[in-house]
Amino acid sequence: MSRGHEHHHLPTAEPISASSRYVGRLWLAAVLGLVTFVTQVVVGLTTSSLALLSDSAHVFTDVFGVLMAVAAITLARRAGVRPDRTFGLHRTEVFAALLNSLLLFAVAGWVLYEAIDRMAAPPEVPGWPVTIVAIVGLIMNVAAFLLLRSGAEESLNVRGAYLEVMADMLGSIGVLVSGLVTVLFGWRYADPVVGVAIAVFVLPRAFNLGRHALRILLQQAPADLDVRAIIPALTALPGVDDAHDLHVWTLTSGMEVASVHLTIHPDVDPAEVLDAAQTLLKHTFDLSHATVQIEPDRDRSHCRDTTW
Repeated sequence: MSRGHEHHHLPTAEPISASSRYVGRLWLAAVLGLVTFVTQVVVGLTTSSLALLSDSAHVFTDVFGVLMAVAAITLARRAGVRPDRTFGLHRTEVFAALLNSLLLFAVAGWVLYEAIDRMAAPPEVPGWPVTIVAIVGLIMNVAAFLLLRSGAEESLNVRGAYLEVMADMLGSIGVLVSGLVTVLFGWRYADPVVGVAIAVFVLPRAFNLGRHALRILLQQAPADLDVRAIIPALTALPGVDDAHDLHVWTLTSGMEVASVHLTIHPDVDPAEVLDAAQTLLKHTFDLSHATVQIEPDRDRSHCRDTTW
């Protein structure tokens, strides 16, 4: 027994994910990143600055990651409802976040490799051009960072782009520090030391992003949800004899889904139990999209044949 959920969206439209509200900000962040990238490449080639050319590669990866996030969100929004897409294409956002994590790993590893290599033979980095371009890049990155900060709390996909921008912002700070140290003291080891610091900062954050994406792809329950408390809470509802076959997973950021079977006493109104169960799941466990199957006590063996 089931009842339609009271979702107030058109039947032909995809549900609005948390990521969808930040597409405009992601586009702005990508544009700011492209400005930084072009500036670094032009000045880096003109001055033969390895530091700027290296950081421009990092910026390019960040911009690519942000654009990939935008593409994933746009695809999920415009896919439309089809009979074979019962959940739409919202999982594309999670795949984008996982790819962003891999990109962060690759860039951090490359920066670490380059930094270690420079420790043996630090190149001569021009101070003032590097410092000026680093300031410009830092301004652009701070603007993009502020644009995406709120979205990173709601969406895994936006969080991936946010981490890309944050890593790039730290890169700009590192380049700025290395440029100033070179101008003031002429110390060539500033650039590789800063590179190691950036890589050490980025790697654990890349791991955390990838871990969250894999949790969703493996259909694990949300990390902040006490799954063990759900069955006892449902069983304690009036008229419920047993709760079983509970499944909780995340479709994409902000879209948690659940299903459960409830065995009820023969003299209980199934509609009342259904209302009570959905209310409990929504207000106590923040599971507003829950499918509850009501099974009369006489049909206790109805779903016992499932082997998994």
